[in-house]
Amino acid sequence: MDLQSIYHRYADCTRCPLYKGRNRIVFGEGNPHSPLLFVGEGPGADEDRQGRPFVGKAGQLLNKMLAAAEISREDIFITNIVKCRPPGNRTPTEEEMDTCIALLREQYKVIRPRLIVTLGSAPTRALIDPEARITRVRGQWIERKGVRMMPTFHPAYLLRNPSGKRDAWADFQAIRDAYREVLAESSG
Repeated sequence: MDLQSIYHRYADCTRCPLYKGRNRIVFGEGNPHSPLLFVGEGPGADEDRQGRPFVGKAGQLLNKMLAAAEISREDIFITNIVKCRPPGNRTPTEEEMDTCIALLREQYKVIRPRLIVTLGSAPTRALIDPEARITRVRGQWIERKGVRMMPTFHPAYLLRNPSGKRDAWADFQAIRDAYREVLAESSG
């Protein structure tokens, strides 16, 4: 199985009500063999229109953060916990995330990342702990089945709350260091 096959299987997904308001699913993009996977909450209006993750204002901030951390967006894989835009850009519901996580699991099996960054509370609750509060767990590495996961603030949150940027930058420095370590292990 490869990412293209998975995409085609889910391109017309109707498993949850989110499909009713979408233009297209936002599957994700990047290096299909990257050791680093970023998982956001869900597509916004720009993402729904273009079919690409993180292309709006939050995506522009994410690009700046990646560049500052010397991580090439093209070298990593970026997706969301749900692949269709929630109405009004609201946070995905537990039911929507539970329905869509099957697709993320299939992506995971192909990509086989060693590091996962959850951007915001929804993917953090879905992948790490249903009771997690992003303000309490952000910046901490959590290991599950040999995969290290780092929750951090969603770029959209940082646009609304610029005071969180200092903490997010510390997280991105730790992500950069772990990513470099994994790359060095792979090439050595």
